[in-house]
Amino acid sequence: MVWYTENPPRPGVRGASQYEFRVLSIPSSTSRADVRQLLTEQAEYGRWELARTRLYIGGSRKVWLRRKIIRVRSTL
Repeated sequence: MVWYTENPPRPGVRGASQYEFRVLSIPSSTSRADVRQLLTEQAEYGRWELARTRLYIGGSRKVWLRRKIIRVRSTL
């Protein structure tokens, strides 16, 4: 089971307003192949890119994904 968390940009972080972030918490019971498949699908279909990866004691992982926020300007 993978936990998703949507994180709003932190104030004061340079360039944070141009990206939205998603944090994935991956338990140690998830295989590397399954994690690779999950991240590939997120990148390919959700247009997410890998921002940071953290491996904790015990084997659990936390992955930060980001994607650009596309703002549409009114032409009227």
